[in-house]
Amino acid sequence: MFGHFRSRMAKRARYNRMVEEIMALSDREVQDTNGTRDEMLRTAYDIVYGA
Repeated sequence: MFGHFRSRMAKRARYNRMVEEIMALSDREVQDTNGTRDEMLRTAYDIVYGA
């Protein structure tokens, strides 16, 4: 039971770190990736929680 809870908390922490990093990018850095923040956030979610 607690293992599942710890796993969920670890995933949430990882996702939150990724979101912070994405949101900290400048508009220029986002443009350099040929993508959008929305796409990056969706990819981060898929990486952490599965597609």
